[in-house]
Amino acid sequence: MIASLGRVVRNALGLLLNRLELAALELAEVRDHLLKLVVVFALAMLLGGFALIYASVTIVYLAWAAIGWVILPIVTGVFLLLAIALVLYARGLIRSGTLSLPATMAELKSDRDMLL
Repeated sequence: MIASLGRVVRNALGLLLNRLELAALELAEVRDHLLKLVVVFALAMLLGGFALIYASVTIVYLAWAAIGWVILPIVTGVFLLLAIALVLYARGLIRSGTLSLPATMAELKSDRDMLL
């Protein structure tokens, strides 16, 4: 009886260590995905900012003679719509599941189902 209990405890500890190793591997993958997302987002913001500055200055310069100050709220509205679209896109990337731990969660769920 005590030997069986010892094997159960040893197997449970082995299972726990396996799950921890899996979680560590997946966390490393998540870290890499998050780092890539941050770098790409930072570069996009920098380059997009320069492009928007030059484009908006050009548009305001060309349209000022025709419509005057009205061009400023038009350009602002366009930038606001683009910013909203980018935020929605970034939210979609985050919700796509690349930052979660799907294999670890599935294994933990199957372990829970097996033990219950």
